[in-house]
Amino acid sequence: MAKGKTYRVPRRRRREGKTDYRKRIKLIKSGKKRLVVRIQNNTIIAQIIEYNPEGDKTITQAISRELEKYGYEGNCSNTPAAYLTGILIGKRAQEKSVKEAVLDIGQNTPIKESKVFAVLKGALESGLDIPHGKEALPKDKRIKGEHIEEHRGEELKVEKIAEEIKEE
Repeated sequence: MAKGKTYRVPRRRRREGKTDYRKRIKLIKSGKKRLVVRIQNNTIIAQIIEYNPEGDKTITQAISRELEKYGYEGNCSNTPAAYLTGILIGKRAQEKSVKEAVLDIGQNTPIKESKVFAVLKGALESGLDIPHGKEALPKDKRIKGEHIEEHRGEELKVEKIAEEIKEE
């Protein structure tokens, strides 16, 4: 193995499992801004990012923790929270004159009806133009949180919060 203080390991982010360079270059070549969705343990982060040779530029972002100020009382990492975060990022993107984007899910596995696609559905409903397949989007029953309401015994009021975000 090479040694020395000037030695740099090539493609460190690939080795750490953080970046798929083939997928990234395809997204960049599209020339569109990216809707980057990252799912963490307790938070969902959505960002609109523009490519820049010196480093990517974040245009706007939305974090699921921000939903609390709209009256959302559920967990900030479930499917309804992902949907509401998608509406929030879509609205903020519209304010910054972003009309279209490409979905960037990073190293997440594209599972049908997952939280990543719930963010996509929210962004689509708020007016962003993003290429997608209809079969990947979650069903309305799941978006509204009916599966959670049965378990918790109380209503999440997802539709009311979604309307409040759109009107703001």
